This record gives sequence, structure tokens and C-alpha cells, in this order.
Amino acid sequence: MGVLDQFRLDGGAAVVTGGSRGIGKGIAIALAEAGADVVVAARRADSLAETVAEIGRLGRRVHGVACDVSRPEEVRRLADEAVAKLGKVTIWVNNAGGQPDMKVRPFVEVSHENFQAQVDLNLTSVWAGSVEAARILPPGGSLINISSSSARSNRNMTFALYGALKAALNNLTKTLAVELGPQIRVNAVAPGPVPTEALHNTLGVTAETEDEFLPMMNVPLQSWGTPADIGAAVVFMASPAARWITGECLFVTGGL
Repeated sequence: MGVLDQFRLDGGAAVVTGGSRGIGKGIAIALAEAGADVVVAARRADSLAETVAEIGRLGRRVHGVACDVSRPEEVRRLADEAVAKLGKVTIWVNNAGGQPDMKVRPFVEVSHENFQAQVDLNLTSVWAGSVEAARILPPGGSLINISSSSARSNRNMTFALYGALKAALNNLTKTLAVELGPQIRVNAVAPGPVPTEALHNTLGVTAETEDEFLPMMNVPLQSWGTPADIGAAVVFMASPAARWITGECLFVTGGL
């Protein structure tokens, strides 16, 4: 197999949670472009249908599943439906995460209800997805968790809990790599600032003010990331080109 061929995912079948918009959509499309069939899971049916249609136009088998990944029973249903529709799952991407109410607040102002909501969205969902991935992925399968640059360098005080949960995700990734190896590789990809709808809503940025806001992010490459940048990293981690990589977190941050 030539070196470029090692980055192909032909014959693969992927599940992407939170895959209808933003970074998740970029991941799902990148996996499809690399040759994998895809099951896209999301809570919003409207954006889910749009993403499924877009992937279908790439000539890949695709299926959408409405799913709240903070509920383990729904993640179990997602896994079973993915196998039923695609015949197998070889790649599982735990992408869903973020601020549940699209609001950031100082740590001391986080209510117990908001604390639990953030834990459920950013960590419970990863635990539940990883349990199902361990159950259905075959030997040689790949489990990829989407982390954040906030996990290691968080200079924004309103992201304290989010950063802590992503750091926990990275620790879980390393532990799972040991527990599920050598049959399943487990890695993480940590995006830096990507101006998605979620980032716009959370930080109050608009498409018109992105250029003004960028210098405050202190990104060494002085540019925003894109969903396609994160998708390319996930394709690498899922592909045979990364066959000797497990337990690692690849930071795709523009240098943060």
C-alpha cells in the first residue's frame, strides 16, 4: 500500500455524534470523502437531514439518527441502528459537546443544574459512546474523542468547567487505549478556535466580527480553524496511516 493510500477509509463505516453542524459536520463529510459510509447523530432533525443529503451526494451510504447522547439508552439505540443500517461500524467519533445553553459564565456562577448539564454533554456522552464503541467495533477499529485546546491551556476564565471536562476526556482516552488495545485504537483530536455557529452563539461573535475578534484569541498562525481542518485530522487518526498511534491527543489549534 502506497503512503497516500494509507489515508483512505474505503470499506469503513463511521458513527459521528453531534455530526449535523459545525465541526461534527466537517468530520462526517471528511470521513465520507475518504471513503467511509457514515451514520450521523444529532438532536436537531432539520440540520441532520441537510447533512445526510450532502453526504449522500458524495456517493456514500449515509443514515441520520436523532439522538440525545447525554442519555446512555439513546446511545445504545444509535449503535444498534448504525450496525443495522451499515452492517458494521469500524470508526466511532464522540464529537458532541459544548455549552448546553450556549452561555459562558465564571466558575463560581455555575449552578448545580448547569454543572450537571455540562458533565452530561461533555463527559457522560463520551463514556456512553465509548461503551458502545467497545461493544461493536471490530479488531482494528478506531475510537476518536473530540477534545479542545481548553483542556491544556485555558486563559478564558468562563471556560473553567468546560476545560476541566475536556482534560478528563483526554485522560479517559489514554486509559481506554490501554484497556481496549490492541483490538481498538483510541485517540483524541483537540480543536482550537473554529468559528462555528456554536462558537458564535457562545462568545457573541458574528461572521462580520470574526476578523476583529481573532487577535484576542492569540493564535500563532493568526487564522481561524475550519471544520475541514478538524475533519482531516480525524481522517488521519482513523486511517491505516495512524495504525501505530493510540492513547494520543492531536492538538489542531493553529499553535495555541
